[in-house]
Parts: sequence; structure tokens; C-alpha cells
Amino acid sequence: MSTLTPAAAQGTPSGPTALNSGSPRRSSGKLKSKSRMDPTRNNTAAGIAAWLLALLFATPVLWMILTSFHSETDAATNPPSIAANLTLDAYKEFFGASSGVSPWPPMINSATASILSTVLVLVLAIPAAYALSIRPVKKWTDVMFFFLSTKMMPVVAAILPLYLFARTVGALDNIWFLILMYTSMNLPIAVWMMRSFLAEVPEEMLEAAQIDGANLLLILRKIIAPVAMPGIAATALICFIFSWNELLLARVLTGVVAGTAPVFLTGFVSGQGLFLAKVCAAAVVISLPVLFAGFAAQDKLVQGLSLGAVK
Repeated sequence: MSTLTPAAAQGTPSGPTALNSGSPRRSSGKLKSKSRMDPTRNNTAAGIAAWLLALLFATPVLWMILTSFHSETDAATNPPSIAANLTLDAYKEFFGASSGVSPWPPMINSATASILSTVLVLVLAIPAAYALSIRPVKKWTDVMFFFLSTKMMPVVAAILPLYLFARTVGALDNIWFLILMYTSMNLPIAVWMMRSFLAEVPEEMLEAAQIDGANLLLILRKIIAPVAMPGIAATALICFIFSWNELLLARVLTGVVAGTAPVFLTGFVSGQGLFLAKVCAAAVVISLPVLFAGFAAQDKLVQGLSLGAVK
């Protein structure tokens, strides 16, 4: 006649069964506790990695800013003398303290070419993106590939034909010809970006506007533009940055009258040496408009760049 153990009498497993059944519970509890801790550790590791990566990318910029406040002798040392005395001599030279050459005409030329070319790009890209996204034309994929293929050819391959054409029509050192070049350069990527943004506009809104009798221009101005404003701002900012920083076309096609800020910056580089501080000071000053524009449109830029990524 068999007898029940106290554990069995209470309905709980005993002996090997109890060991086998208790261990998984303890192990599962440990796994749960580890799983609860893993997200925190992962977030901490990801945060540290992000800060290290950001510091790695920011180091050249910080070195450029620090070098711009050094004298030419200290800036030319190798390795760089971080604790050297700070001075504003390089900035004074950039604004023409000894040479008398003002940086404002090249800065105004850069602003004119960048702003006007960006406006032209948006005026042309928004209707084109509308025809490629909301009301797709026939073979719209071929059209998109054509726009993309124009970015495959390196710019340097087209420099000689562009130079000969500009010389023939008398457009060398002309700011309007440079605006036309910047518009052609940025239009393909603007069409690609605006197409992805306009594809997010709900069709129900467009159909409701059409039922109310709105024409195409009214739909573009009152319906599409407000909804796609973050995308338009992101596209405009990227086109402005590309135009502001462009050097190759401006270096070849412009001279004294239409020279831009990047061309003016390269004028400090000479074969006589001791120009590093002046170049860094010029780079800092020329970068400020782009940085201000980026901070001013930061919210719109983030919204615009993430608009076409979420389906």
C-alpha cells in the first residue's frame, strides 16, 4: 500500500519531478529579468556609439574652427598645437584687413545664385513631380530613370562643352548662366524628392477639391503645397546647400564679376605656404549661412526627409 508524501498531499511535485519542474521556472525568471535589462543596456550602448560617431564626424569641423583662431605659424605646426594662443588675425585677413579685397561680392553672388536657382528648381520640380506621382503620365518610370541618369555622368566630363558654349554665347563670368547651371544640376534630385513627398498626399483630399470645382493651380496652391510643405522645405534646403557649396562649375565658368564664395575661399591657397588659418577662417564664415538655414529649417527638414520613408 503506497503512502503519499507531504508535498504530494499538498498537490506539489516532489523528487526529480520537482527539480525538473522548478529549474525551468527559475531559469525562465532569470531570462525574463535579463530580457527586461537588455533594452536598457542596448540603448546605453547605442547611445555611446552614436556619441562617439558624432564626435568622430565633428572632429574635423572643431579642428577647423580652432585653427581659424590660431596664427599662421601655430596653424602650420605638425602635430597641431591645440593650446596655442588665440587670435582673430585670420578673420581680419578674410575681410581684407591688409589686402583690401572684400569678401561681400562673392558672398552676394553665392546667395543670388543659390536662392534664385532653388526657386527655379521648385517651380519646375513641383509640377513635374505632380505629373509623376499624383497623375502619373505614361512611361513615368522611364522619365524617372532619365532624371536619375543625368546624375550618373560626372560633372567634370561636361565642363569643356559647357565652357565652350558659354564662351560662344558670351556667358562666361555671368551670374545668370551660373543660375541656369545650378538649376539644371539640382532639378533631377528635386523631382525625385518631390515625387516621393507628393505620393503621400491623400487622394481623397484631391478628389474632394475636384468635386468642389477647384482647378489644377488651386489644388497645387491650396491643397498640395500645405500638405507637402515639409518636403518642399527639405528639397529647397538641400538644393540651396548644393548650390552654395558648388565649386567646380563656378571655378571654370566665372571670374572676377560672378565669382562665388567657394571660389573666393580657394584664392587664399598659395604656393608660398602659411595660409591654413586664413582658409579655415574663410571656411567657417562661408559655412555660417548654410548652418543658419539648416537650424532654421531643422523641424521641416526632419519631417520632410522622413515623410517619404514611412508607408
